[in-house]
Amino acid sequence: MLIATQVFLGSLLLLGCIVVHVVVLSQTIGALRQHAERHRGGSSDFVRVRLLAIALLAIIASHTIQIWMFAFSVMAMQALPDFETAIYFSLVTYTTLGYGDVTLGDAHRIFGAFGAVTGLLAFGLSTAFLVGLFGRMLPGQQQ
Repeated sequence: MLIATQVFLGSLLLLGCIVVHVVVLSQTIGALRQHAERHRGGSSDFVRVRLLAIALLAIIASHTIQIWMFAFSVMAMQALPDFETAIYFSLVTYTTLGYGDVTLGDAHRIFGAFGAVTGLLAFGLSTAFLVGLFGRMLPGQQQ
């Protein structure tokens, strides 16, 4: 596969994954607001725990969807022999762990690098989201 094609397809995957992540985080903000409004009179510690659990589950779901998107893309290109290997490669690449025991050939390696960039950006967004959430939930917070 040409380098330009790999960059184009990798960019499309990156864009698609980030759109998924932003949509999930946006929907999560709405769900957190609704949940907080419904349980305004309850125990504040218990409400905080539930809000954090909702946020973390949404973030985990979003990352999982993106890893599956990357794995399906690698499989569609026939860059890896089976789905288990594609999931493993996607997970290791997306988290930027990069063991190196499974790699893509020269025809797909630029595309594969976009998986790491995607994970790096998505984890950065997740971190910023959680920092903002914790900042709003701390006692004595300013809103």
